[in-house]
Amino acid sequence: MIYSDKEPVRRLPFSKWWPVVAGALCGVLLRLIFWGSPGYPWNAMHPAFIGFAPLAVGAVTVYVAELSERRSWRYYLFAGMLANVLFVMATMAILIEGLICAILVLPLFAVYGALGGVLMGAICRGTNWPKKPVVYSFSMMPLLLAALLPDHAGEPYVGSIERTVVINADAPTVWRELHDTRDIEKAEVGQAWMYRIGVPMPVSGVTRVTPEGLVRDVRMGKGIHFTQHATQWETNRYVRWTYHFSDDSFPPGALDDHVKIGGEYFDVIDTEYVLAPTGPHSTALTARMHYRVSTRFNWYAKHLASGLIGNFEEVILGFYAGRSTRALSGPGRPELPTKKNPNDFS
Repeated sequence: MIYSDKEPVRRLPFSKWWPVVAGALCGVLLRLIFWGSPGYPWNAMHPAFIGFAPLAVGAVTVYVAELSERRSWRYYLFAGMLANVLFVMATMAILIEGLICAILVLPLFAVYGALGGVLMGAICRGTNWPKKPVVYSFSMMPLLLAALLPDHAGEPYVGSIERTVVINADAPTVWRELHDTRDIEKAEVGQAWMYRIGVPMPVSGVTRVTPEGLVRDVRMGKGIHFTQHATQWETNRYVRWTYHFSDDSFPPGALDDHVKIGGEYFDVIDTEYVLAPTGPHSTALTARMHYRVSTRFNWYAKHLASGLIGNFEEVILGFYAGRSTRALSGPGRPELPTKKNPNDFS
């Protein structure tokens, strides 16, 4: 069979969806094979899966499409992308992937899928026929590379994000709101992107004084809970929190394993708050967070983490600004120390 470039070009949207469905099914099959939990072989964070599964999905899509008629370069590009979108949606539908991971990985898969579609389209045009060995090679590539490439998290990337807001309240008021945060409403922090894509909303963060120092109990939706320990602080000026998790901090299904805080691939190392008076009733509040990303594709993941954390800091600073400007001291709030921590930075 000889194709002619003069044949009519089928354009999106498709009248026949079988090529896209075939590509998406290829992706779902590969995801079922890469079923392992984080840290175990054949898991979905393996570079063989992240890098080559969407490539295979795009290639299979174009191969099936080329069996019936010659397609355009535009078709190769968009069909590969669309098949990967359908693939990711299907993994969510059958409950093997969570919303957070799906949203974060979708842009990367779409680009790789487009590349796979264009590569297969070029091969079909160059050979003037879609060859079965070629599509088999694309489909088997993730499996072969998974057997050859080492399976471990990538070198850790440690980043720091800092944001500042000026609050119309004195430092003691802002300090107290930092340590006694209760009954957080969705309208107060729900605009943060991490909560929009499925991270459970915070409920409260209340500090208690222990013999070891300040300990902040944090509670979030879906039963998530953990503590923050103050390693350094100076009343009304500065506090540095480190994160401590227990075995039941993240109930099953509360958060995707691939993005769990303190997990193999992602962690928040610490959070610092600095209060600097800028006037009699004005305080500059700075939030600084250090985080770790440990994947084999940090070049992509670190930018996602940076964007989400930066946006979170902006939202949470706005939250503390709103609470502080209307705060009134009342009973039931913890008595916080007035002396400097012996380990204070100053």
